[in-house]
Amino acid sequence: MPGSTAPIGIFDSGVGGLSVLLAVRQTLPDEAIIYFADQAHVPYGPRDLVEVRQFSEAISRFLIEHGCKLIIVACNTASAAALFHLRKTYPETPFVGMEPAVKPAAENTRSGVVGVLATPTTFQGALYASVVERFANGVVLLQDTCPGLVSQIEAGRLDTAHTRSILEKAISPMLARDIDTIVLGCTHYPFIIPLIQEIVGASVRVIDPAPAIARQASRLLDEYDLRHPSHISLPMLTNETDQIQILTSGDPQRLTKLLPQLIKQKWSAKSVCWYDQRPGFC
Repeated sequence: MPGSTAPIGIFDSGVGGLSVLLAVRQTLPDEAIIYFADQAHVPYGPRDLVEVRQFSEAISRFLIEHGCKLIIVACNTASAAALFHLRKTYPETPFVGMEPAVKPAAENTRSGVVGVLATPTTFQGALYASVVERFANGVVLLQDTCPGLVSQIEAGRLDTAHTRSILEKAISPMLARDIDTIVLGCTHYPFIIPLIQEIVGASVRVIDPAPAIARQASRLLDEYDLRHPSHISLPMLTNETDQIQILTSGDPQRLTKLLPQLIKQKWSAKSVCWYDQRPGFC
């Protein structure tokens, strides 16, 4: 039978990938999803590339073992550190990675100056370097790693004085150099777009990468004939909380309480533990 009722796997170091999950739900409402937040190791940004690659490989193996037909690496840092490696290690599974939206920013900038907010590991990765080399000729890219911002978002502090201070420190020098576009190179950052937009003003475009990632996932499902047959009910699913599984290697109660604030959903997170460098249900 064409198509597949198997779930899509999505993972991130924490809650950031939930911004991608929302976009995927909007684009692919019939698909079941397993979301893995590796909050035991958040943030990934300051970590070594090799360590992030090891986490990403182990989580991908876990998701594949639990039946995922496609995996979205909903983390710019993990994509920079591991995407090429994951595709090579698990060639039978399609992967979608996060790529900083430098291309659309460079194509549409009027001032020729673009700001990029991302983690240190993202900026160090070959994926970002490749995107810059291919698409940013003639464009000035101003970069900032926004230290501490991911932790603020993980704690649900989306519009506090400290969160604003981190952003203003990063963005003010960019505004002084006449940026007209900001690229969000971390999946956590879409949750604070209202605050960023307030700081930069209406004349500066803020690019959320999540919708493009959802469209790419949709294309791959069609390419590999994996799209859920819409005329077939998902087996054993009685409501949306069955269709979407939220897993965390951190505190499931804390994440459960945070979900309504971030994505306006009252889903319950389940606990996953790391055993000998491999995740498994606790």
